[in-house]
Amino acid sequence: MSYTQLTQEQRYAIYVLKKRGKSQTEIAETIGVHKSTVSREIRRNTGGRGYRYKQAHRFALKRRKAKANTRITEEDWAKVEDLIEKDWSPEQISGRLDKEENGNISHEWIYQYVWKDKEDGGDLHEHLRAKKKYRKRSGSKDLRGKIKNKTSIEERLEAVDEKDRTGDWEADTVIGKNHKGALVTMVERKNKYALIGHVKRKTADGVLEEQVKQLKPHKGNVLTITQDNGKEFASHEKLSEKLELDVYFAHPYSSWERGLSENTNGLFRQYFPKNRELHEVKPEELEHAVDRLNHRPRKSLNYRTPHEAYYGTTESSTVALGS
Repeated sequence: MSYTQLTQEQRYAIYVLKKRGKSQTEIAETIGVHKSTVSREIRRNTGGRGYRYKQAHRFALKRRKAKANTRITEEDWAKVEDLIEKDWSPEQISGRLDKEENGNISHEWIYQYVWKDKEDGGDLHEHLRAKKKYRKRSGSKDLRGKIKNKTSIEERLEAVDEKDRTGDWEADTVIGKNHKGALVTMVERKNKYALIGHVKRKTADGVLEEQVKQLKPHKGNVLTITQDNGKEFASHEKLSEKLELDVYFAHPYSSWERGLSENTNGLFRQYFPKNRELHEVKPEELEHAVDRLNHRPRKSLNYRTPHEAYYGTTESSTVALGS
């Protein structure tokens, strides 16, 4: 079985799933590789503090670069530059060199070389027909549109992954039947304390307004928020400015990166089922649902309620059950 080169997204998945106690076989099935790839990845890229995805990715890139540097010579790159200056595309260069003795340079490597040259003040990029920056393909194509200036979950502090502090939130939306109306849900990662808002239409401005409304009373306990890639979260820069928090985005089609949010949405569905349109929702309905969830004991909290864990209080079971 050949070894598959992993992306940083896959290494992040390994890190999270390993923290959850998943086996190497389960991790391999989740990220779509052979279990030997996961085994080798953990063995080769584990540091003194265990397997950490950013460090693992640096280790892998360093080895890959060293290997590439030994097989792609200065003469090879000089030939590449000459052909770029003749307005050849990286694909054309790679394909043509594949027929020659030094044909071991992929078009991805050539694009990276061109953009590194640009960063260093060079002008090779001016010879490319497509002026926009090349982005290496990874996984499924995202058809949901692009959110400007977003920060990837890969840049998120490892303290957020550890869930050892209060103030790191996840956000998502629950859509009504026939796409009529939506709920804006937020949940605090450490204590599982949930908030919920309502919008008649799932617009970026409407979602922003509800997020600010719900989170502002908790401002002292709002450090970061990790969101889905839906366009309804496009106003993330305004959210960051209004609440002075860091906003991160999960990878497209990687719902497991916001597993707590997905689970919380499922719990809210008990009160707002999928067969219901949500363009009309009463405030008392929202209050009832969020109170029930926040006063429900959780096994993961040693059977404390999210309300008790978040506020550091203790309630009698009769109070919690009566909420």
